[in-house]
Amino acid sequence: MEKFSTLFCQRLLVIFCLLGVMSKLRAQHIPPQREEVPVTFKIINSKKEPVRFATISVTNRTDTLEAFKKVADSNGVALFDLVKSRQYIITVSSADYKTFEKGITINADQTTFTFVLESLSKTLNEVVVRSSRPLMHQEDDKTVVDPENLAANSTNGYEVIEKTPGLFVDQDGNIYISSLTPASVYINGREMKMSAADIATMLKSLPPDAIEKIEILRTPSAKYDASGTGGVVNVVLKKGIKIGMTGSVNAGMQQGVYGNQFTGFNLSYNDGKKSSYINANYSHRSSYETIITERIIAPDSILSQDASTKYPANSFFTSYGIANSLSKKWDVDFAGSVLYQTFDNTTNNESEIRKISTSQLIGNNLNKVSYKGNYFRISDGINFKLKIDSTGSEWSNDFYVSYDRNRINQQYNTFYYTPVTDVSSGFGTPDNDRITSTVTSDLKKKFNPKLTFETGAKSSFLSFRSRADYFEQSGGTTIKDIGRTNTFHYNENINALYLQGSQTFGKNLVLKVGSRLENTNMNGRQIIPGDTSFTIHRTDLFPYIFLSKKVITIAGYDLRAYLVYRRTITRPVYDQLNPFPKYIDPYLSEVGNPALRPQFTTNYEANISVDEKPLLAIGYNDTKDIFTNVIYRSVSDPSQAYRTYDNLGKNKEWYLRGLGAIPPGKKYFLVIGGQYNYNMYDGLYENQPLTFKKGTWTFFTYQTLKFAKRSQITLNGFIRLKGQQQFYELTPFGALNTSVNRKFLKDKLIITLSANDILATNKNNFTIKQGSINATGQRYADTRRFGINVRYNFGIRKKEETNLFNVESPEKTN
Repeated sequence: MEKFSTLFCQRLLVIFCLLGVMSKLRAQHIPPQREEVPVTFKIINSKKEPVRFATISVTNRTDTLEAFKKVADSNGVALFDLVKSRQYIITVSSADYKTFEKGITINADQTTFTFVLESLSKTLNEVVVRSSRPLMHQEDDKTVVDPENLAANSTNGYEVIEKTPGLFVDQDGNIYISSLTPASVYINGREMKMSAADIATMLKSLPPDAIEKIEILRTPSAKYDASGTGGVVNVVLKKGIKIGMTGSVNAGMQQGVYGNQFTGFNLSYNDGKKSSYINANYSHRSSYETIITERIIAPDSILSQDASTKYPANSFFTSYGIANSLSKKWDVDFAGSVLYQTFDNTTNNESEIRKISTSQLIGNNLNKVSYKGNYFRISDGINFKLKIDSTGSEWSNDFYVSYDRNRINQQYNTFYYTPVTDVSSGFGTPDNDRITSTVTSDLKKKFNPKLTFETGAKSSFLSFRSRADYFEQSGGTTIKDIGRTNTFHYNENINALYLQGSQTFGKNLVLKVGSRLENTNMNGRQIIPGDTSFTIHRTDLFPYIFLSKKVITIAGYDLRAYLVYRRTITRPVYDQLNPFPKYIDPYLSEVGNPALRPQFTTNYEANISVDEKPLLAIGYNDTKDIFTNVIYRSVSDPSQAYRTYDNLGKNKEWYLRGLGAIPPGKKYFLVIGGQYNYNMYDGLYENQPLTFKKGTWTFFTYQTLKFAKRSQITLNGFIRLKGQQQFYELTPFGALNTSVNRKFLKDKLIITLSANDILATNKNNFTIKQGSINATGQRYADTRRFGINVRYNFGIRKKEETNLFNVESPEKTN
């Protein structure tokens, strides 16, 4: 495998060198007088704050056909290669700012220009976005998504993620980017060390318009935790960024078989030095899911089950924050959130066992399970940032703590009809508490526009406590259920150091090299039913290499090539380690595996972007000691199975991803893409050799059409062919969503009509044939929904500017 990895890297380098030679050959045909120099444009406002994602157009004053266009990054910076001694016209446009235009002459003495944009409306008479921004663009080693249009036809943050082109969310809440390994989820740059189900719960309680941007890192740099095997999805929440007081109120509903209703508001204030914000949201959600399965439990016996679960929930969510400039160099930022959710899930599961040869009924029963409780989460963080100089050098220190609490009452009853009539029941309280805290310090020093040095340290702590008390009821007698009563304690500490440097060679070759050292300490102890424990102490090194080069310019658009290498780790989380046997139905339990070991992945990727927008990528993941979700059959009772996690061996994955788009700004905007994943497993399953190969195609699209000045229709969707989820083989499935929004009252009122999964195709049939497990089934949910969303945006000027509550001045005309 080492030989193969080396050969793969060599081939990628050969490809990159060929691209470089092509670029050089092209450069030889450029006349000597076209000496290009790298030029940096920095866009700021009157408060010297960066204007993010401003559109910068550069036009040759003597030949207007020679024009270039780029979008500034989140620091308001964009880089161009321009001809020395040539005159250019610079045009800058951005939301809520007047268009800026200026003529410049390029010379070697001045290669950095700072432009100040003037606010479009000091009266804040409108807070709606006025200019077109790209849905997604590339910033260094990450893709940044502007979710404004996605949020317009979504009811919560989870749906915004689902509709983001290039992201795929499975039915269990896992988020995928390039590989078939789930991505790590961050909120405001902090990793959420939570299970997929808990992260889904939090995102579903997040208002859609509270998201400022989504950062997608397919191969995160050494600055990020090495646990991002499947990449990183960082959800950045909005803060008070507009001068004065602004906000919005919204309400809406969605109706499928069951309905969702929600309402909320956000309010922010910024006086140029200090900003604050608060978001609050209430939602009532109700949906269902049905899983129909057939599993062979003996050579001539089959178990058939039809389980339908209803998921009603009420969620209250609020986030808040305040940022202040302590001095010209020091900034402080405090942010937090509170989530409280109640739920009352109920499952009805009809089961029957028949002989395969004769269809004779051997037994049947009805199982009813109630899962009722509440979930509470509070998190707070504070960040201190020192601006070392005006070039972007800074020292950031972050402190974060969160507390999660689950309180659950589970009741289950089984009514047996054949071969004898009987009733069995039980109940329990599988409660758990979790405390997470992190301390992070990051230093970035820019020695010059071409050389950047980064280093930092991080310590994270996790304390998880689970206590489950279960009882059996039979004939009016209640006794302790020893098999399900459990107490489990888990502590985790990860300490990290990283060092990273970025150097631009010549005009457009960027090399970023780094390494991250992580010390892992994991300790788990099961106290009840038996006193057992496990301990892991290890230290690992995770190198990172990023290479980028502009290959060619076509019609004013830069074509850049990238090579990325990184080693990562995936550690099991608390629910994968907890040995508590969670009751699913009379024939299935879900249990953690305390013996689970971390898996390590080496990733290689080559990709190309056009005008800072991702175009094409090919990658390879080599994973050792891979762990995944598996189903094992009980040795003592073949009708019993348990779902758990286990280390199976190794996996090799190839992926190919392509993306194309019609740029925004016109009436019609289109993004369309596809991805192919090919996985090869090699290991052991139930101590038997495992060889599993599977290729999966995924296609997705996002489209908008402005059919009137204030009206827009949106269409988005995906389809997955020959799908795979762990060792489940899935039939084709997908979803097509649409929405229409219309602006009223000078664009302050926005009404959106939406339809999700119009064709009711987000369902699949599945098959699993591994080891002793041979099963087929069907899974579908309450995904077809029609809804309405109403949002009103407002702005209030500062008192000294008079004219409160958005009242129009007499001289003001539209």
